[in-house]
Amino acid sequence: MARKLPRLQRVLDAPALFSIAYGEIASSIYFALGIIALHALGFTPLVLLSTGLLFLIVSLSYAEGTAAIRETGGAATFVRIAFNDFWGFVTGWVLFLDYLIVIALSALFLPHYVAGAFFTKVHRPWDVVAGCGVIAGVAVIRLVHRTRLHRWALIVALVDLVTQLLIVVLGMALLFSPHALTVGTSLGKSPTWHSLAFAIPLAMLAYTGLETVANLAEETRRPGRDLPRSLFGAIGLVVVLYVAIAVVGLSAFPPKHGTLLASNWIRAPLVGIVTQIREQVPNVIGAPLQVFVGLSGALILLTAATTSISGFGRLAYSLGEHGQLPRRFGMLRPRTLVAPESIIAAALISIGLLVGTAALAHPVLFLASLFSFGVLLAFTAAQLAVIKLRFSEPNRRRPYRVPLSVGRVPIPSVVGAVLTFTVWVIAIDTHEGARLAGPAWLGAGLILYIVVRKSRGEGLLERVVSADEHRGLAEAEFSRILVPMKLGDIGEEMIATAVKLAQERGASVEALHVIRVPMELPLDAQLVDEEEEAEASLDEAKLLGAEHGVNVEGKTVRARSIGQAIVQEAQDSGADLIVLGSAPRWRRQSRFFSPTVDYVLKKAPSEVLIVAFPQGALEGDGARG
Repeated sequence: MARKLPRLQRVLDAPALFSIAYGEIASSIYFALGIIALHALGFTPLVLLSTGLLFLIVSLSYAEGTAAIRETGGAATFVRIAFNDFWGFVTGWVLFLDYLIVIALSALFLPHYVAGAFFTKVHRPWDVVAGCGVIAGVAVIRLVHRTRLHRWALIVALVDLVTQLLIVVLGMALLFSPHALTVGTSLGKSPTWHSLAFAIPLAMLAYTGLETVANLAEETRRPGRDLPRSLFGAIGLVVVLYVAIAVVGLSAFPPKHGTLLASNWIRAPLVGIVTQIREQVPNVIGAPLQVFVGLSGALILLTAATTSISGFGRLAYSLGEHGQLPRRFGMLRPRTLVAPESIIAAALISIGLLVGTAALAHPVLFLASLFSFGVLLAFTAAQLAVIKLRFSEPNRRRPYRVPLSVGRVPIPSVVGAVLTFTVWVIAIDTHEGARLAGPAWLGAGLILYIVVRKSRGEGLLERVVSADEHRGLAEAEFSRILVPMKLGDIGEEMIATAVKLAQERGASVEALHVIRVPMELPLDAQLVDEEEEAEASLDEAKLLGAEHGVNVEGKTVRARSIGQAIVQEAQDSGADLIVLGSAPRWRRQSRFFSPTVDYVLKKAPSEVLIVAFPQGALEGDGARG
């Protein structure tokens, strides 16, 4: 069944979520390993392990938040609901920066992996030129085509997993050396305490993707169950593989007076490891292995850039529909399910980051430092929001809860918030990019937020409700929803709304098609066309329900009055919610609702939800009132 008003659809199941989560998080090692090794040296595996454990602690709060708040937006949505729109915007704005940096770094490193696959290298500034081309190409494709994450995620995740397992298994068998890991390593001297402190915030770059996964809450069939399981499974596997790859990398390039992994191979560290493996195996094995790792790395980085642009768009959509960005960012397009303005903004700003930092001595380190500013603030805010919601909304349904609570306080969230804020302070102290560029980005965002709110006539702290949020329904429970079928676009939106509500609350849906029989005909008159039309509409409703895991029952009745038939069926079936649509054409007349809607509102034995559409929102007003 077509849905004329584009919305995010719940199509992701547990395997697709795990694949997306693993692919998103595990892609970071392709550009993060060399950056971390540059400063952590022989302690790189330990730094990756410790930050991985911190990442796992943070993910506990994200799991509770996404399970309880089934909206897109991630940490920005948690904070908006827990505190107010202003702090929600601040969180979302710093997260924009992280999406943009992942796009920029993925595009910058991609040509280096392609070059490695062909046994050559690419040098500055051509990697920047190629990276800008990659971003522009992805943006153009995204403007005309909707990405199907759940279709490609499993393939990309499998390629990623095979690549990393090959490096770990062959590296451990052929390169592993305990001596190489410790040679030249002396805590406090090599690396120095300052270098180690510098490396810890950088290590957060190795664990990107948590926000992207959290942004899929509105597209997940069973977010309360599937999101936490998929997230924890993916993170656990990623941490183990990261530590193993770091061990292999330092065995291949011992950290004595620095490591070649962080100099010669900083922009293609996994290709660098494979060049060392090649020296230990026949060329007939080593050469194809390097080709595979180079091309698979390029594919994974391309996927990371693409999904980050989509993640940027989802976050912009959430902020736009809640009055935190211009309205156009909160309007989805049927072709892409992302506002074109979001795609263009993500592409232009990420290209600007690449070009603007190209003249710096260490542009990659600058971008990585800037990433830590945003991600650590967002992680801290998300955990504080989960704690706050335990007190402000204790009765909110939470399919998953952070374990180890004392009273209402989730201890892991408290510990995680303290740790992420501490690492953020370290980043501000040791990283020029975080200290200077981070606040500048935040200041620009605050100016935009003030302008947007003033133009809308809304307060900075005022809570703006999106068009598809229904006051009073957030905590309501419905077990049976009645939807009178209606021709045209409004009818399609009514059944889609009912299915969405039923999916979130575990309710069933009854689709009722009323055949209005004229007074001059008997009720049992032969109406072949009307019967066929009723059967077709009910079949489409059942199909939509099946696609979203909702049981939709169909029923056809004959009546003189549609309104009376709806009220009677609601009484007979025990429905506790009736979903009706209101066409814009009635608001151009003296009455606001059609006679049918007016009658049901007066006589209904249950609650009634009116889905009212603005003028011009639909291609047509529907065939019946």
